[in-house]
Amino acid sequence: MATEKKEADNVAISVDVLTKYKTAAQISEKVLAEVSKLCVPGAKIIDICEQGDKLMEEELSKVYRDKKTNKGFSHPTTVSPAAFITPYTPLRSDEKEAATEIQPGEPIKIQLGAQIDGYGTIVCDTIVAKNANDPDVIEGRQADLFLATYYANEVLLRLMVPPGLLATGTDEEKAKAAAVKPPSQAKISSLLEKVAKAYDCNIIESTTSWLFDKNEIEGKKKIILSPGENIKGEGVPEVGDVWGVEVGCSLGSGKVKQFEQRATLHRRTNNTYALKRPTSRKIYSEVQKKFGTFPFSLRQLEDERDAKSGVIECVRGGVFRQYEVTGDKDNAPVCRLLTTIAITKNGITRIGGPPAWDLSKFKTDKKIEDEEILKILEQPLSKNAGKNKNKKKKKKAKKAAAKPDEGEEESSDEE
Repeated sequence: MATEKKEADNVAISVDVLTKYKTAAQISEKVLAEVSKLCVPGAKIIDICEQGDKLMEEELSKVYRDKKTNKGFSHPTTVSPAAFITPYTPLRSDEKEAATEIQPGEPIKIQLGAQIDGYGTIVCDTIVAKNANDPDVIEGRQADLFLATYYANEVLLRLMVPPGLLATGTDEEKAKAAAVKPPSQAKISSLLEKVAKAYDCNIIESTTSWLFDKNEIEGKKKIILSPGENIKGEGVPEVGDVWGVEVGCSLGSGKVKQFEQRATLHRRTNNTYALKRPTSRKIYSEVQKKFGTFPFSLRQLEDERDAKSGVIECVRGGVFRQYEVTGDKDNAPVCRLLTTIAITKNGITRIGGPPAWDLSKFKTDKKIEDEEILKILEQPLSKNAGKNKNKKKKKKAKKAAAKPDEGEEESSDEE
């Protein structure tokens, strides 16, 4: 977590830092909502990405107007079609990709983020591309995909609550609960795979949630779901952490393959290398000034053609990390969610994330029957003063998981 200005108990995030995270999150969520409206059949993805970035800049200009506070993107606007897994943002100068349009009825992943003073939030939502007069109800296999992702995300968030943090009862009971070991990453993967299987879906291979820090979205700790060969996560969530929590499901195998589209998403590393080409030095300097170590798209740079040329040496020299464009190996539809959370002494706070889904709009004959999963879904995310109200929420969560066609819109268990 950020190490600045911890509270007296030395375990909570400082008010100043949390305020910056929340301000960034409010902007991220507002832009996400506006971009979602643009994702209609026939719309060009490049147009949506550019408009999203423009909206982000406008919203950032309204806050922290002092010249001392750095602010900007923690992630550019990306719009990923049905089978795409990684964030996708084409270039205007690539004629074929710039012509890519959203297709009717496909699941579209929208990811973006803002940062204030280096404290970045990233959000990702999946929506179905449809026109205003199209029915709201989502049925069949597409409903399975969305519900699998939704409940996998809810289970993962609850598994990230440190053991004993929300325990009640006697001191002895609380101490006993706190002594329980947190679930291993293998256990987390196993439980989420059960959720996905309940809807005949698969968790996307090596989906990773990262610890966030100041100027850092890939910290020292990470949780990797359904990891590939020789890949493993590190560390456990703790009070004081801020995480980017990601879940992805597929109607296919969940295995990943590289797509042919150009990699346009990059991030500056802390490596050093003596760049030789003028265009390489030019874009490196621009990235350092505009984006720091946060991800950026080549289309966000001043000269897109120079960026396409100069980035080659930057990647080869290791001063830029390149994010390859990947998708489902079977070209099957994919659904993803990404939420920025803080773990405080009161539990988990969803700082920023996708809007709550109205579960009553998803119709399927499948449901979660595993008692261990249903029990986890009953657990709160944070301490809640309204205990009776919280019990009703937990009952609704279990009922919705067991009978998704009777589900109701989610009420978050936050501070």
